[in-house]
Amino acid sequence: MELSLRRALDEVQQAPFVVDVLRSGDRLAAAAAGEGGPESVRLLAAAIQEPDELSAVAAVHALARVFDDGADAVLADLLSHPRPFLREHASWALKVRLPRLDAIGRLVGVVVGGGFSGVLAQRTLARWAAAAPEQVALAIEGALAGSAGPDVRSRLVETLGLVPGPLAGRALLELAVDPGEHLTVRLTAVAALGDRPADAATVAMVRHLSTAAGDLGTVARLAAIDLGVDLGMDPGMDSVERGSASHGLTVAQLFLHADIDHDLSRAGAGDNGGVATLLVRLGAALATEPGVGRVLTLSRGTARAALEALTPGEGHLLTPVPLLTEAASAAQAWPSRVAAERGIRRVLRAHHADVLHLRMAEVGSLAAAKVARELGIPVVFTLAPDPHAVIHALDMTGALHRGNFGSEDEREHYWFRARLVQRLAADSAHIVLFPRPQLQDDMRELLGLDVTGEPSRFTVVPEGVDLGVTAAAAAELERPGPPSPALAELDALVATLPEHRRGLPLAISVGRLHRVKGMATLVEAWAGDPGLAERCNLLIVGGDLADPSPDERQQLDLIDEVLTQHPTAAAGLLMPGHRPNDVVAAWLAAARVGRTGGNGPAGVYVCSSLKEEFGLALVEALASGLVVVAPAAGGPATYVEDGVTGVLVDTRRPDEVARGMRVAFDLAAAPDQEERINRATERVRADFTVQTMATRLSAIYAGAARTAGRW
Repeated sequence: MELSLRRALDEVQQAPFVVDVLRSGDRLAAAAAGEGGPESVRLLAAAIQEPDELSAVAAVHALARVFDDGADAVLADLLSHPRPFLREHASWALKVRLPRLDAIGRLVGVVVGGGFSGVLAQRTLARWAAAAPEQVALAIEGALAGSAGPDVRSRLVETLGLVPGPLAGRALLELAVDPGEHLTVRLTAVAALGDRPADAATVAMVRHLSTAAGDLGTVARLAAIDLGVDLGMDPGMDSVERGSASHGLTVAQLFLHADIDHDLSRAGAGDNGGVATLLVRLGAALATEPGVGRVLTLSRGTARAALEALTPGEGHLLTPVPLLTEAASAAQAWPSRVAAERGIRRVLRAHHADVLHLRMAEVGSLAAAKVARELGIPVVFTLAPDPHAVIHALDMTGALHRGNFGSEDEREHYWFRARLVQRLAADSAHIVLFPRPQLQDDMRELLGLDVTGEPSRFTVVPEGVDLGVTAAAAAELERPGPPSPALAELDALVATLPEHRRGLPLAISVGRLHRVKGMATLVEAWAGDPGLAERCNLLIVGGDLADPSPDERQQLDLIDEVLTQHPTAAAGLLMPGHRPNDVVAAWLAAARVGRTGGNGPAGVYVCSSLKEEFGLALVEALASGLVVVAPAAGGPATYVEDGVTGVLVDTRRPDEVARGMRVAFDLAAAPDQEERINRATERVRADFTVQTMATRLSAIYAGAARTAGRW
């Protein structure tokens, strides 16, 4: 039954939880589209001005569905509103309206401001440019005439590249060759030329610039590939242009926010967390599956590396996507959307991808999903209640509420990411789910999704670890002679502790320094319990301590605050920063058995994440024989036996984390250790290896490709 607009607005304003509004907001928008008229505009405009920021966001998007000229006027005025989150959502909402000349200049101004708001304004301008290319191009050129900084000019030039027609094309050609322009601006212009029609002027320009030295020449050669131009100068590139289909299925997977290499040398720094580790291990395992010819793992990289990676090959290939910007965290990387689309399109075309696996609601998935639709490539999507689970957890702690939702959303983009998850789930050929204790209920309550309605589209696939890495780490401990470099480094770390703390067991945690991972909460739990702090040393592995990102800096500052309050505990905290995965495996093994003259035996592993959809590091710790402390919500509750192989706790509460650590140390020192270790390792071996995961996924990929007629 259709709701009246007033009743739908009441539902939004009275919903008990934030996640409920994510769904009731859709009903409000539907009601607004059904009623329309000046009264609907008045009602929603009034709601937008209320202190209730959550309802205000929902009202902005409902207003975009109202059939009335007054809705356009209100949305255009919001582009100049003093509350930034309203400017941001108005920039997004206008995308579904017809072009409005008095709003074009203001949207260009939002692009100049940059950030996520600039991305949303850019998308709206690109949509409007299809109907009003000259007006949009002139507004951008006007802004360029008054803009001096290379970052701003690059954003404007990138936006100009999305505008069809000769006016924008001529401007891009001039910018590409202008020696007075900053190199970043010229690179942006050259890259944009690759997305335009291959007319004589564009082809001649790309040919000319392809001989330039450095990044300018490299980006021009990539643009030539995008245009389908044979430069006749690089046999490797010529072979890409001819194409090279694999002898088996070609699977693509991506995570753009990591510096991925086969050695996982950056694991734990910035956003180089469990996903990056998983994709390397999984890519290698998938490449050995029957019927799979090659696996493409897309991550960020340089233009030169991207060009070199376009040569044909089989097996597991790392295929960089040049974003032409500084590395940024997932929350801050949205401005790389256009470059991401371009690079992903190039890789999927060159390597003839048959199926694409997406895993999270971030800019890589946004860009890749659009490219997959263009190229007719079926998508497999790993669906998790993210950001829904984080939203609900923060709602429960009081950190997120109606009064601050807009400002928090401005930083974390909850509303956009939730809508992106919704779109990815609807468009995907197949959906992969993580195991959860109440899977069907969680999907219904957090996402509004009935997984029983179309069971053939859903498959539960746990993540997996490489037990070969775990076995190699255990063997290092037993090998006679000098310790391996990984163990020697751990011994040196422990040697920096005060003498009375050497020989204590380790509580070890591995992960990114991000609020969701709860590292500051872990330090608070440990340091705030004097008995616990004296019982063990705390080893946190992760983060780029030499050049921390804003997220890492925030966690480091919070940890410093905790240590200021508990100065005696500081002597037992070890934070070496990120380490490669094989080093981490050696340290996990050493935490269990101890080191002569170093850390004591019977250590434990602690995951204090606010939410953990599965918990790859937890599985690695279980495989190494450690007792674990894990979140009681999400995936870990399906494989951690509470009171046997680990302890499940409410990780929102430091006192609960501390309790879990005390119980875990008791379990680790209990007399039945061999039985417990065997129980944990057998469970991992049976269900959670990367080889098992690869076998399950390869069958899903083959089915999706066959249905789409690609294999």
